[in-house]
Amino acid sequence: MADMLVKLYDLPELQALLKTFKDRGILIRTALAYEKYDVIEWVRNSFGKQWASECDVAFSHQPVSCFIATESGKIIGFSCYDSTHKNFFGPIGVAGEKRGHGIGRALLLSCLCAMAANGYAYAIIGGADPSDFYAKTVRATIIEGSSPGIYSDQLTNQVSQPLLTRA
Repeated sequence: MADMLVKLYDLPELQALLKTFKDRGILIRTALAYEKYDVIEWVRNSFGKQWASECDVAFSHQPVSCFIATESGKIIGFSCYDSTHKNFFGPIGVAGEKRGHGIGRALLLSCLCAMAANGYAYAIIGGADPSDFYAKTVRATIIEGSSPGIYSDQLTNQVSQPLLTRA
């Protein structure tokens, strides 16, 4: 999977999308420090230990660089930025039964808008899959020659699982 580049100064509107979800009972918001272990456990159980490790890093930032989607007090999705590397978006994941309803889009835009507010002009989506989702949602473009990029496993000398496969 190649990396992708996003212009953060040219993002789609976020606030109306968040209000639509809120009206449907789904909240998309920054995770709070005291929720760390619940969020990381959910990510580990839903997507594995690598993503849980990256989510853990997001909780070390102030403000926390992890967003969550909740419905009826239960986590149904998450997204992070500045976890793998500075200026990188990801990982992102939505519960299987909740996919296809725009939650991943809202989580993606929440992170990218936060990155823009933090002063970034561009963001890198590492190991982007499915790339068409990112191209359609935020007009992300492929960074040529970026596969496997940073995702080669330094411990085993192999390519590790891409981070963004379940949006």
